[in-house]
Amino acid sequence: MKHVLVLSLAAVLALALTGPGFAACYADYKAKRDKPLRLHYGVIELSDAACGDPGLARTEISGRIAVDDWDLLTVMSTFGRDGLGQREKNAGKFFLRY
Repeated sequence: MKHVLVLSLAAVLALALTGPGFAACYADYKAKRDKPLRLHYGVIELSDAACGDPGLARTEISGRIAVDDWDLLTVMSTFGRDGLGQREKNAGKFFLRY
């Protein structure tokens, strides 16, 4: 009986971890620095909460890129793992940097 309970709990946990709440979520964005003006296009992985909320996505990205004095201009889109390949070349060194 105890083994059945442990196996049931393990199965529930496995399903929870593979569900949509743990699907990878990414965003592509544009950022700038002033003096001298520099621009970059980047791709970043977002938390689950930020993925579903444009305001949280903007806040999360702004905070993470600010470490290197970048200012967020725009969040272009959010997407899943399947959208990474087509954006990697354009993002260059800013692909999953932050």
